[in-house]
Amino acid sequence: MKTIYQKDLPHIQPPGATLFITFRLAGSLPKEIVQSISDEYAMLTHIISKEGIDKADAVKKRLKLIFKYDKYLHKSNLGPHFLKHPEIAKIVCDSIHFHEGSMFELFAYCVMSNHVHIVLKPNHIKDDEYVLMSKILHSIKSYTASEANKILGRKGQFWKNESFDHYIRSDQSFNRIIKYVMDNPVEANLVKCVADWPWSYSKI
Repeated sequence: MKTIYQKDLPHIQPPGATLFITFRLAGSLPKEIVQSISDEYAMLTHIISKEGIDKADAVKKRLKLIFKYDKYLHKSNLGPHFLKHPEIAKIVCDSIHFHEGSMFELFAYCVMSNHVHIVLKPNHIKDDEYVLMSKILHSIKSYTASEANKILGRKGQFWKNESFDHYIRSDQSFNRIIKYVMDNPVEANLVKCVADWPWSYSKI
């Protein structure tokens, strides 16, 4: 049984799954790039959600698409880079840790200048019920948006409403994604080594 819910994009949250989630600041990418990636992502997610077919290739393609989306964010000069402010990056990190344990098991995260990666496992509630990814993201994003806007002296939308997410199917994929998340600042040429980036965390 899989929980599938939708805003602009489809999302799949199998019971007990570990999730790799990317969310970004509003206005941080051109609409045409987002639309192109969203259309392909939605098609691949539809394939993955269907029963009785070989879905392995679609899973791999969807993860590669998230990595492609991330590269656009690294290169983007469009829109805000509010998370460059240390006090705002700290608010995001603190909010993630605040909900750790009560809503999810946290494995890793990385706060970049215009987006955030997080790897987590939603907590079990009862039977096949787990804390919904949408509830977790709302809890993190609503508080951090309010606090960041206070610091910046602004009003309006801070985070983009949607997120890209991927449920992890194997230990090999889990290890690869954790490494990817932690290597993000190095790949973006912001630091020489992972340990030099102050706005990331790994439990592994």
